[in-house]
Amino acid sequence: MYQALYRKWRPKVFSDVIGQSHITQTLQKQVAEGRTSHAYLFTGTRGTGKTTCAKILAKAVNCEHPVNGDPCCQCPSCLGIESGSFLDVLELDAASNNGVDQVRALRDEAIYSPANVKKRVYIVDEVHMLSTPAFNALLKILEEPPEHLMFILATTELHKVPATILSRCQRFSFKRITPADIAARLSYVAGQEGIDLRPDGAEILSRLADGALRDGLSLLDQCAAAGGAIDSAAVLDVLGLAGNLQTAQLLECVLRRDAKAALLLLNQLYAGGKDVGAVLGELSTLVRDLLLRRTAPEGGAALLSGGYDTATLDRLGKDVPAARFLYLATTLQKVTAELYASSNRRTDAELCLIRLCDESLSGDLTALESRIQRLEDAAARGEVVRTAVRESVKKKEQPAPKAEDAPPWEEPPLPEEPPLPDEPGSRTYDVPEEPEPVAPPPPPKREPVQEAPGPAPSAAPVSGNWWRALAEGCKGRLPPMYRVFLDMCVGTLDGDQLTVYAPDDITLGRLDNDRVRGVLGEEALRVSGTPVRLVLRVGEPPKTSTKENLQNLLKFGSQFDNIEIK
Repeated sequence: MYQALYRKWRPKVFSDVIGQSHITQTLQKQVAEGRTSHAYLFTGTRGTGKTTCAKILAKAVNCEHPVNGDPCCQCPSCLGIESGSFLDVLELDAASNNGVDQVRALRDEAIYSPANVKKRVYIVDEVHMLSTPAFNALLKILEEPPEHLMFILATTELHKVPATILSRCQRFSFKRITPADIAARLSYVAGQEGIDLRPDGAEILSRLADGALRDGLSLLDQCAAAGGAIDSAAVLDVLGLAGNLQTAQLLECVLRRDAKAALLLLNQLYAGGKDVGAVLGELSTLVRDLLLRRTAPEGGAALLSGGYDTATLDRLGKDVPAARFLYLATTLQKVTAELYASSNRRTDAELCLIRLCDESLSGDLTALESRIQRLEDAAARGEVVRTAVRESVKKKEQPAPKAEDAPPWEEPPLPEEPPLPDEPGSRTYDVPEEPEPVAPPPPPKREPVQEAPGPAPSAAPVSGNWWRALAEGCKGRLPPMYRVFLDMCVGTLDGDQLTVYAPDDITLGRLDNDRVRGVLGEEALRVSGTPVRLVLRVGEPPKTSTKENLQNLLKFGSQFDNIEIK
């Protein structure tokens, strides 16, 4: 006769128990040293090994030849307890024996010595189901039992057990088994049973088990009955989770902000008999998984629901900020809670999808946050900087003012340095001597200078609006902690050197890191078209005088070959 996998592979000794070493080692040591208690309370979720450890402990305290605290599983006591033929070890279900009369009968029977083993053991499962009078009837014998008596109580709801019972027992808390341990155990069992279980199939089964090894073995048993290789696709198909792929498609439409496609897919699911509340619930579960993977990428795998494979989660979570997932999860939770009292559930679900596709329709601060986020994304793509550059180019392309409209010209002071030597391809500018203070000469008439297309000359130090545009472009790519300090700085571009002046050492220290330097260099390269050298300094940028402007003109005059000065 076929036996279910979770029964066939139930651990027989403490060392076979998976994921509960903090409990099995303690119990094993107590049995080996003869320091066992008269009452134990095992608590934890389903499938974590409470009843299994209780049976192993009952065999260990009655074993004729224990091995380091483990039962030998070969002596008559171990074999009799394992087969259930010894009535001295009795397993009770408190859900069906929760009355005071059943507890009184148990108490009257417990005083008699065991017939076949050393200790009479009562394993009471789901003890929280006992009534208050039943708990009161159990108190006295639980506090002062006979020497041959041991109680092992098990429960999944510890808060329902009275404090008077808790204080009379040694309590052991069973934790959920990690997906990695469950996957390893499933692979081992599949190898022993000749089942073709693939690694991706073991992974998704371990997540679907939700920390319960018994559930994982039951799911493996169900998938093995279908035959063939058990991979992630086969698991989803056999367990009826293929509808999760449609939920993933629905979320993909939401992330693309395609409200039309999302509404059409919801209508398709509704026409196929799917409840809209169930659709939003599955969508909320998927968003939760993506949010956990984004916020806790290392240890978040143990928290996932398990209904989706890794490839699907990677595809949906790519390039989506955590704030968007948080908004989706919050909205879905709110709508799902209000859906049960709705007069038109389908309309509410459609309105929810529309709000998920466009946060600006939410009508609260989320709409403002959405607009700010879009502006930051646009700044990150350099649109602000490119707009500023286009405006500056338009200003340069405007025609020069006519001579009669030009303001009175004042001759700048002469540079106090020797004239530049003549070089091939360079121009020599004759600068008149400083005029006598008696009679200044009339201002010369200037004619417009016409430039022919050619390589751009090296620029003099640039600041003002250009730096503001560059800073705005950088702020879209930097965290908020750097944006504040960037607003306090002023930058100048002198040739191929970008100098950023910070007001103090604290601001300089915040900006002097590889991340900020890289963003500033990339934005400057985007604007100037050539690589620049970045220099960070403390202080204010130097103010250029008229004399320095003329010196810069003479210094870079050799590159203005196509300029004709009359």
